[in-house]
Amino acid sequence: MQPAIIFIVIVVVFLLIASIKILTEWERAVVLRFGNFTGVRGPGIIFLIPIAERMYRIDTRTIAMDVQPQDVITKDNVTLKVAAVIYFRVINPEYAVVRVEDYYFATSQLAQTALRTVLGQFVLDELLSSLDRISHALQDYLDKSTEPWGVKITSVEIKNIDLPQNIQRAMAQEATAERERRAKVISAEGELQRSEKLFQASEKISASPAALQLAYLQALTEIKNDGKTTIILPIPLEFAKAFLKKD
Repeated sequence: MQPAIIFIVIVVVFLLIASIKILTEWERAVVLRFGNFTGVRGPGIIFLIPIAERMYRIDTRTIAMDVQPQDVITKDNVTLKVAAVIYFRVINPEYAVVRVEDYYFATSQLAQTALRTVLGQFVLDELLSSLDRISHALQDYLDKSTEPWGVKITSVEIKNIDLPQNIQRAMAQEATAERERRAKVISAEGELQRSEKLFQASEKISASPAALQLAYLQALTEIKNDGKTTIILPIPLEFAKAFLKKD
């Protein structure tokens, strides 16, 4: 066999091997033929025309992206750092290759700017008390922006909100004052209920002289302790007048 034929056979075999590609279950191949999009192939074994066709592997699994802490100025002019994590996946491999240069980098940059843009529309109290609503607002904002790239934002979670020290001290003082206010309100409500019950009890006792006498004796029993207490018994004036008349 001539060397030229051997060389040709080797080249043909090499091109055939190079034209065979194996894609896993979560991978798709965006195929371009002479620079033109021809279709999405996979998973499994696919064949490419040597030299004429070129493929780009796209992972269709959900990706968790950590968004670095961003400086956010709230609507009430409070500066804080917010970190988040976003979950997304490619639902249209063609758009992820043809319409954007690097969908992962583009999504990362968009998420950072979205944190500053969306969170800046809320006041501090809303950020701390309505994280679910704000996360959904972020998700809607990102999803609309990444839709032309074939990327679907499945979830956005606020991971951390770093408050300035002066804000933390002010919130601690506010929480302490709120607890004291609630304690005073509860105490006042207790005194009100006690006075109402005493008023009802006094009306019932005053209606019966026997009940009044029993309450008087019960009070004497309650103030008695270990014998060291001096009890002064008031004597009715009518009783004293009876002795004065005898004299």
